Amino acid sequence: MKNSTTIGFIGAGNMAYAIITGLINNGISTEKIKISDTNESILSLRKSEFNLEVFMDNVELATRCDVIILAVKPQVLSLVCRQLKDALNTNTLIISIAAGVRTHDIDRWLGGNKAIVRTMPNTPALLNQGVTGLFANEFVSETQKSLATDILKSVGTSLWVEEETMLDAVTALSGSGPAYFFLMIESMAKAGVALGLDEKIAQQLSVQTALGAGMMANISKDSVRELRANVTSPNGTTQAAIESFQDQGFETMVSHAMRAAYDRAAELAIELGDSD
Repeated sequence: MKNSTTIGFIGAGNMAYAIITGLINNGISTEKIKISDTNESILSLRKSEFNLEVFMDNVELATRCDVIILAVKPQVLSLVCRQLKDALNTNTLIISIAAGVRTHDIDRWLGGNKAIVRTMPNTPALLNQGVTGLFANEFVSETQKSLATDILKSVGTSLWVEEETMLDAVTALSGSGPAYFFLMIESMAKAGVALGLDEKIAQQLSVQTALGAGMMANISKDSVRELRANVTSPNGTTQAAIESFQDQGFETMVSHAMRAAYDRAAELAIELGDSD
């Protein structure tokens, strides 16, 4: 990423914080990062944390930036985009991290023919361990796609999808996914307590097991299926647990849960786009 590129964040919440931290850690000068928000206290906090130039006026920020990252709540995105409609130049790249809002709605609110990358990050980005799905509309150049990749890679892995509807699948898998694992950790810890373990010990065992399994899946050359088989001895304790999961329809339950998230993501896109 060129250090001559000026990146502006509209919205100063947690995800903006994560991306700004990642950009700075990757060598981007704080002089090239600007931020706006209607909340004066959070702006003051971000200014003290990063020594950034801050704005209460979104339009003023937009006129000074090459890239605008829309980091506001989906429900107010329409209003924010309409504010920016006459402030953007033809080369401005818009990156939206607002969940569920489609590119054609953002483009319509911005006046049309704008280069827009829609993204679906997840909360581990706060620890630089996120994964982000990205989709570019037809006005985004290859250079701009590369720039968007560099920005989102600052908080983890970034992956492009060819069809925007696939961002609903990304939402169902990785966007909502951390909560699934939190539920699994919570349930395992509770089960450990029911088996007689101290609550703190059960919690620590559950969290560390999830962390270790995730790291193994990430670095191993084996597939997760092979990794599972490697720790499942015939007629052993793990096999007994796995068979219990399967007898109760574990894979079907996961599939149905992700389908519910996918369907809700599609519904929200329609609701948010038609809200105006």
